[in-house]
Amino acid sequence: MDKISPTNPFQRLRHAWRQRVDLIVLLAVLLAVGATWCFDELANSVTAGHTQRFDDWVVDSLRNPRNPGLPRGPIWLVEVGRDITALGSPTVAALMLGAVAGYLALKRRFGPLVLTVLAAASGAAFSILVKRHFERPRPHFGSELVTPLSSSFPSGHSLLSAVVYLLLGAMLARSEPRWPIKLYFVGMAMMLTFLVGVSRVYLGVHYPSDVLAGWTAGLGWASAWWLVARWLQRRSTAA
Repeated sequence: MDKISPTNPFQRLRHAWRQRVDLIVLLAVLLAVGATWCFDELANSVTAGHTQRFDDWVVDSLRNPRNPGLPRGPIWLVEVGRDITALGSPTVAALMLGAVAGYLALKRRFGPLVLTVLAAASGAAFSILVKRHFERPRPHFGSELVTPLSSSFPSGHSLLSAVVYLLLGAMLARSEPRWPIKLYFVGMAMMLTFLVGVSRVYLGVHYPSDVLAGWTAGLGWASAWWLVARWLQRRSTAA
């Protein structure tokens, strides 16, 4: 281990940066493990029916009394909810990934390109498999605004938005040396993921537990792939 000279500011700065990087890696590991545990607990609770009463209460309270197929609120808020929920759709996610993939290809950063595409594709495949395993019915009122194509648990929009936006936010943050901008990228990714999940409950196509499960699964998936990308980068640097 290198000795840290108290009179050498450059050496002290490098040591502090290494400690910060190690802390970030530890945080990513904790996020991946913690998110996996939370998803497992949610899945068990949903299967046992422990969340159903709360789920029904939230969804029912957001329904329009005159037309349960629509959510409460003015028409502009309903339109906002429908617009936001599209940000988590496979179509929009694919367009976002395509735009980022084109940028990475132009920059000749093929490693991050492949990892990002693999992370998103594997996350979508995981969502499909888990949905088929649980086969949870959608909320009984349904929605006149959105036509679901699969079962309810977990929320695919929430999971996919968490994987795609958190990964893209982390990737952009790594390319930016200034910490306020790093936090801005990650914060925007978290906000988009949050809004997509909330919109699914508001529109009546998912229960809150579905969205929480999608968030936790997506967070764990994104954290695990971020760790893989970092490990490959350090390995190539050391080679």
